[in-house]
Amino acid sequence: MANPEIYLRQLEIGPMANYVYLVGDPAARKLAVVDPAWDVGAICDLAEREGYTIDKILITHYHPDHLGGRMMGRSIQGAAEMLARVKAKVYVNRNEAEGTKQIAGLSDSDLVIVDAGDTVKVGGLEIKFLHTPGHTPGSQCFLVSGNLLSGDTLFVNSCGRVDLPGSDPEAMYYSLNHTLKNLDDATVVYPGHAYGPQPSATIADQKRRNMYMRFNSVEEFLDAMGYAR
Repeated sequence: MANPEIYLRQLEIGPMANYVYLVGDPAARKLAVVDPAWDVGAICDLAEREGYTIDKILITHYHPDHLGGRMMGRSIQGAAEMLARVKAKVYVNRNEAEGTKQIAGLSDSDLVIVDAGDTVKVGGLEIKFLHTPGHTPGSQCFLVSGNLLSGDTLFVNSCGRVDLPGSDPEAMYYSLNHTLKNLDDATVVYPGHAYGPQPSATIADQKRRNMYMRFNSVEEFLDAMGYAR
């Protein structure tokens, strides 16, 4: 989709129904790519056809289906392959900087390490980093012009897994029921996978329909998820 203030494209790529996002400033023709994986050539080619220059790579979390690297015996294209084609930096949460380097084969000079509340400009657009641990320790969402790119923290009517190495179900409760639930109701959620009944939804809609955002206490959340505190 596009409007006079923001260019936003949602691309479903790869066998795990990943969403990759292109977020840009139509005036400056600058672009950030969120979670480039699986087919870097197609992502870069689309940006070039649309007349945009990629100068930032934003990573929601360090799982290879979002970042690139080896997973389940296969090699997945990702940030490293994109850096071979464009001049950009990779923005990762501080808690996953070391893991990102190991998984994707990146170096310190490739990365920009960010914390909760930090911002970055893509042309004239300001993107805010929200630290939302739970799925992984450094999971983060990106808030830009009333849109939330939520990675594997928040799906439409669901949320990311919390039974993987580094997952934390209690942290997921606070990420969903405090950090994200307190966003403006009109905020449009764009998730990291096409796992829901529709490709996007508002925070207001998810507060009504997503059971994982309807708990009043961490104890209730953990009980529903099958965890004893």
